Amino acid sequence: MANVPVPASGAAPRPGKPMHPKGLYKAFAASLTGTALEWYDFAVYSAAAAVVFPLVFFPSSDPLTGTILAFSTYAVGYVSRPVGGIIFGRLGDRIGRKKVLVTTLMIIGVATVLIGVLPGYGSIGISAPIILVLLRFAQGVGVGGEWGGAVLLSSEYGDPHRRGFWASAAQVGPPAGNLLANGILAVLTVTLSEAQFISFGWRIAFLVSAVLVGFGLWIRLKLEDTPIFKAIEAHGEQPNAPVREVFSKELRPLVAATLCRVGPDVLYALFTVFTLSYGIQTLGYDRSQVLTAVLIGSAFQLFMIPLAGAVSDRFNRRLVYGIAAVVGAVWTFVFFGILGGHSEPLLIAGIVLGLMAHSFMYGPQAAFIVEQFSPRLRSTGSSLAYTFAGVIGGAIAPLMFTLLLSQFGTWIPVAIYVAVAAVVTAVGLALGRDSNTVEDEDYRLLLEGSAASQRSAVAETR
Repeated sequence: MANVPVPASGAAPRPGKPMHPKGLYKAFAASLTGTALEWYDFAVYSAAAAVVFPLVFFPSSDPLTGTILAFSTYAVGYVSRPVGGIIFGRLGDRIGRKKVLVTTLMIIGVATVLIGVLPGYGSIGISAPIILVLLRFAQGVGVGGEWGGAVLLSSEYGDPHRRGFWASAAQVGPPAGNLLANGILAVLTVTLSEAQFISFGWRIAFLVSAVLVGFGLWIRLKLEDTPIFKAIEAHGEQPNAPVREVFSKELRPLVAATLCRVGPDVLYALFTVFTLSYGIQTLGYDRSQVLTAVLIGSAFQLFMIPLAGAVSDRFNRRLVYGIAAVVGAVWTFVFFGILGGHSEPLLIAGIVLGLMAHSFMYGPQAAFIVEQFSPRLRSTGSSLAYTFAGVIGGAIAPLMFTLLLSQFGTWIPVAIYVAVAAVVTAVGLALGRDSNTVEDEDYRLLLEGSAASQRSAVAETR
């Protein structure tokens, strides 16, 4: 940053305050809405891929083939995320956070709604699965650019000394989206027969996403861009080639931000995805018992994630994150040990405590990742870290859990896999840096100075 001297990390903090308190709350809601839509789609798509898509889009004499093909479209949504991270992360640093977030929300929402009205194989033949794959790819591109911008929207509006809390808005999206999706799926399951759900009921679940899109757009279009980006733009500090700059100048922060996400992603996949199949198919729990436990854990996360973000503002963020990673790894072994008793209260307690450990990583995570990059490269760096970690962490974790269990016939390798992921996160935390609020405050002072100069110039012309 040529025009702004940035003190080294650890410099004495300056008192900070949000530039626009009303806009801050709107930014929090706008950030949460986008990620909630992402995870709503995640849950609805997972259910449809398992039950409906093999029949509607991939008819085959071999049901297993249809299921594999259906889940392959699910994977496409992860593979395409780095494309979105590169495209929209770069644009977030070039043209602004708000413009990118309006675009990504539209892409995710339109693609999801179009899946809900897409004719099946019986109507348009091979075009149906091809269009489904393309729409899923578009969803992934939108999601890849959504997270980084959503985190910056809420964190750059807020007091940088409370970044852990304000940045956690995007992190509340997964439990909120999961709860909403499972609630709607439960209503459809109760009110419709299985034939009706396969015929048209699943489409309703996709079309409901239009409500989230409309609400999110209404908020985002009313917001100005973040004070930090406005200051960067006013002083011509936007990077010309942000992706190249991140890799050439901020590679260590990128590695740290990517690795720190692996442990939380793997732990979340264990307690919300793998537990369903393992508890039902291997241990003989009723589906309703396991699903209820996951939903209760998700409900707790609605409050635990912002709390964890706030706690990380009071104490060292890396320390809070690291302790939670250790607790999550250790608890995984305890969790599998208590599942064998077929006790529903222990099942619920085990998942709730596991997701609590996840919350104390996931809550501070957004702020930690944002703080690794200089303000002018934050959108690009954060988006790249999010999408890269998603591919090596959350995307393959359920598959790895299944393969390890089938290969060794015991849960111990699965728990070891989670522990290794926690070690990877610890390495990322060790490579990272602590919060440096001075960077944000210097940009805020620049913006205030520019505004004061403009007011003086207007006064002189009168």
